[in-house]
Amino acid sequence: MQERKAEPKLFIILLIVVLIAIIGAAIILVNTVTRTIDSAISPLQNVNNTLSTQVSQLLHPTPTVIPDPVTIIREVQSLARLETIQYSIQKVITAEVNQGVLGPLFGDKLLLVAHGYVIAGVDLSRLSADALRLKDDVLVVSLPEAEVFIATLNNEKSYIYDRTTGVFRKSDPDLETAARRVAEQEIYDGAIEDGILEQAQTNAEIFLERFFNTLGYARVHFE
Repeated sequence: MQERKAEPKLFIILLIVVLIAIIGAAIILVNTVTRTIDSAISPLQNVNNTLSTQVSQLLHPTPTVIPDPVTIIREVQSLARLETIQYSIQKVITAEVNQGVLGPLFGDKLLLVAHGYVIAGVDLSRLSADALRLKDDVLVVSLPEAEVFIATLNNEKSYIYDRTTGVFRKSDPDLETAARRVAEQEIYDGAIEDGILEQAQTNAEIFLERFFNTLGYARVHFE
């Protein structure tokens, strides 16, 4: 009788064990399937995210802001004189009065070693409203012609190298003044002959091209 009573209990225990095993196997199977699905879907999600980003960029692109040419003119004009080149020049000037047969008696002569400098560039305040215009994505610029801003002596470096005065003549106080005036003109003329204006124009264009590039204009043409 006791053996018959024990058989149902043993059957129930075995049934519970089998149910637990089945449930455990089902849980493991579900987890495995979930991981497999996630692995399969993950690349699709990445592609979807990439496409979403690209579509967002197309629908909401980052704007490129380029200043209006009229505004640029105001900015350029604020630079006023654009000094682009400086020449340092030395000239020897001879100034004399009454240099002839009677020069040793009544003459006056001096040698001036003149040091000076010449500064040239472009006066941007002369830019007109139509000096800048856009043509096929090219910024066309009409610059004023280069000019000499300063041509003067360096009084600290300039000096009288030699002066000879006749026996019967006093030194002419205006002779050195005249020599310095001629020296300034010679320094100016020498710089012009050496091409200072052409170089000043070229330097101005190089400088302003870089300036306009920083404002967003990749192509600049000067005329």
